[in-house]
Amino acid sequence: MKIWAISDLHLSVNNPKPMDIFGPAWEDYVDNVFADWKAKVEKDDVVLMAGDFSWAMKLDQAKADFDLFKNLPGKKIIIKGNHDYWWSSISVLRKMLPENFYALQNDALKIGDCIFCGTRGWLLPDENFSAENQKIYDRELIRLEMSLQRAKELKSGSEKIYCLLHYPPTTPAKIDTGFTKLIESYGVSKVIYGHIHAKKNPELVYEKSGIEYYLTSCDMLEQKLALIDEV
Repeated sequence: MKIWAISDLHLSVNNPKPMDIFGPAWEDYVDNVFADWKAKVEKDDVVLMAGDFSWAMKLDQAKADFDLFKNLPGKKIIIKGNHDYWWSSISVLRKMLPENFYALQNDALKIGDCIFCGTRGWLLPDENFSAENQKIYDRELIRLEMSLQRAKELKSGSEKIYCLLHYPPTTPAKIDTGFTKLIESYGVSKVIYGHIHAKKNPELVYEKSGIEYYLTSCDMLEQKLALIDEV
């Protein structure tokens, strides 16, 4: 089984918002991503999507974006991004999802010897951090720990834990944050995140405290899925 990842697809079947207005990195990106997906992904593989899946404002509007994946191979796992306004009730969302689509929220999912968990995350504290930002940051830490705790409960042996976040969990200087401290304390193997766009020479993969971190924003990956692991 191979584990792939790509995030920030910003699909818009029912909410037309062409991404190519943001530059050539987005030209024909949906067709290019799907072509790469079909060439790489097999039935038993897993594809991780770390947020900003659709521009839709409501869940019924996002359904057409999910339907695009019905004939694509692999098991798809998603978390919420900052633009996923359609994501409200997790129980309603899960009832709507196509076959082999899984949404994580305050929990974890085990597939074979792999455990997947995660949360949206948030901006990281700095000198301009507002009280409201601090409130959301603290709440996301609670949600991440709930998900990691569930992952720990699912772990019975040597399974690897993969953590999805939409926002970067640390800075380019790789400072410790509440997110990285939790990730390290629960023995996560790999972290997958997105959110970052239009950055020159991005560090797509790096290691911190023995944990591998992967930036998987669609434009940063040049519209191709990233191979995260093979187990």
